[in-house]
Amino acid sequence: MKKALNNMAYWALAGVWYALSLLPMWVHYLLSDILYLLVTYVLRYRHRVVLKNLRNAYPGKSELEIKRLQRQFYRHFCDVLVEMVKFATMSRKNIMRRMTFKGADKVVEILNSGQSVALLLGHYGNWEWVTSLVLWLPPITRPHGLGQIYHPLENEVFNRLMLKVRNRHGAMCVSTRDTLRWVLSNKRNGSVTMLGYINDQVPTWHNIHHWLTFLNQETPVFTGVERIAHSQNQAVVYLDVKRVGRGRYECEFQIVTRDPSSMGEFELTDIYFQRMEQTINRAPQYWLWSHNRWKRTREEFDRNYMVVNGRVVERHPETGK
Repeated sequence: MKKALNNMAYWALAGVWYALSLLPMWVHYLLSDILYLLVTYVLRYRHRVVLKNLRNAYPGKSELEIKRLQRQFYRHFCDVLVEMVKFATMSRKNIMRRMTFKGADKVVEILNSGQSVALLLGHYGNWEWVTSLVLWLPPITRPHGLGQIYHPLENEVFNRLMLKVRNRHGAMCVSTRDTLRWVLSNKRNGSVTMLGYINDQVPTWHNIHHWLTFLNQETPVFTGVERIAHSQNQAVVYLDVKRVGRGRYECEFQIVTRDPSSMGEFELTDIYFQRMEQTINRAPQYWLWSHNRWKRTREEFDRNYMVVNGRVVERHPETGK
């Protein structure tokens, strides 16, 4: 019964999404302008989180500048929402006109040499449209697998719909819990892989192995990509995104290293966040400031957890050990 109801809900939602996606782009941006007023001044969506993040990241900016950045962020955020809907039926020609990629031939050269690629990016610009990069890849001569990491949504219906939209150009969505299994499975089959990681998220307490300064704040970060790149000898590539106009983005593949074993512990992770910070500082309003990125503090971690033999374990509530 539940499966039948979920199927009905999925097809109803998919039908509405499809119908809306057929609207001209100018109508979507008109809807975005209306949504901006609703989100910013009526719903005040995560208003305090956005302000706190901006103030902490840019203590040298005046309150007037911070409020302006906040409004600019909400405008872009609403654009991304309608662009996500439009993406469901955008033609190959239209998406390639609006989302361009530079340096794809260098990545294909790596894949053709037999080396897999870890592609690092963040919640910047329109990260949903980045899946169209498959359209920009010249022919890959070897068997290959192209994918993007995703965190499954709790709502089964919406999760199913998002997977359909994200997979439409041929890059497979790989669940966070299946990442290493997917990489190793392709390797056993003789395939090279390029897997995209959006790495500017908040790790769980038990996944915190490294802290660094990011946007003027001590920040816990994921290090799993670095460990996989080291163990599988993958080339590491950063995707630098620029918003060049409303609904127009440029992305450049920047090779960080083809020899991760030559780099020290956490060096790759540090380089990623340094580049991510440079991307954000160039135009801060296009990053996802509504994400509660700094909800875990070093003080709370040191008080409740410790690292034993490379694993994060909880301290005993009485002895602290």
